[in-house]
Amino acid sequence: MELDLQGMHKLAIEQGIDPEALDAALAEALRLAYMKTSHPAKHARVELDERAGTFTIWAADEIPGTPTEDDPYPTPTLGEEYDDTPRDFGRLAAATARQVITQLFRRVEDERVFGAFSGQKGKLITGVVQQDVKDSSNVHIAVGDVEALLPRREQVPGERYRHGQRLRVYVVNVGRGLKGPEIIVSRSHPELVRKLFEREVPELVSGAVSIMAIAREAGARTKIAVKANTDGVNPKGALIGPGGARVRAVMENLGPEKIDIVDYSDDPAKFVASALSPAVATGVQVVSEKNKTAIAFIHDDQLSLAIGKEGQNARLAAKLTGWKIGIESSEAHERKLAELQAEKAAEQAAAEAVAQVADADAAAAADAAAGAAETAEEAK
Repeated sequence: MELDLQGMHKLAIEQGIDPEALDAALAEALRLAYMKTSHPAKHARVELDERAGTFTIWAADEIPGTPTEDDPYPTPTLGEEYDDTPRDFGRLAAATARQVITQLFRRVEDERVFGAFSGQKGKLITGVVQQDVKDSSNVHIAVGDVEALLPRREQVPGERYRHGQRLRVYVVNVGRGLKGPEIIVSRSHPELVRKLFEREVPELVSGAVSIMAIAREAGARTKIAVKANTDGVNPKGALIGPGGARVRAVMENLGPEKIDIVDYSDDPAKFVASALSPAVATGVQVVSEKNKTAIAFIHDDQLSLAIGKEGQNARLAAKLTGWKIGIESSEAHERKLAELQAEKAAEQAAAEAVAQVADADAAAAADAAAGAAETAEEAK
């Protein structure tokens, strides 16, 4: 049966496919197609001849063995092979060959895409929004000739994605899906903010400044804790940039989302106080280092600022530091301390008064005893 094997081999080489792999896949596909024809032999193999441009299906029948006392159920042997290529197999063979080649090309393309993007995990990429009417819940992002998926769970609440819009996204995962490589990207991941700053701040790339922690509520607010690794470098100033140019460039990619940049500290009390910015803490009491609980004291006029709208500022501060943070009024705390000091002073005064009375009673008793002794002496 004729088959243009030379043409297929040439095409396979152009696409980076090993001709031997093509032959093996084609032979197996033709064998399976033969097995679906009427009255196929149980044992068959496919032989390809590239020079002649043909293939042959060689079949062999089973020959039952002669039972013996030692082997009542002998294994059948195979007879001599014979050509069992169906006469009307040409059209089916051509369709099978096309299918095999298409699958191999798709597999090679999938491997190419997977190889290209496997190293992109955890990085920032730029793509173009491609809306799919059949998949309204997800957003498709074209990155060159590859399409990444922005699932609903990775989207920013309230953010709108227009067809054709250029968008920076963070690559969350690159895996193998049922339909080939699956590239999952995100707009809500906290690391997106880190990568955006790394594009704008040379000190982050050089290592002079480090982002130690990020807490984000996508679309609303992000808190970033920074630390200087080189003397003389202002970490907050490095991220803000001259006239706020660097932080503005990042915010342009995040829409209305606000960014708070705070100083990191190894001292939990200082870090908690810094994390509550823009509110200023007058003090922080570490309740338990084991349970990571602390109380921050804030002036009354800044309590709402420390807590934030619907508790957002306090919530992000706790997420940034990893500590459970209680917020109390500084004035109320001072009054409480004053009351406690007054109570202690009153208790001490009462104790001193009782001691004085006791001393006076003891002195009177001693005087009475001395008088009685003198009287007794005189009587003698």
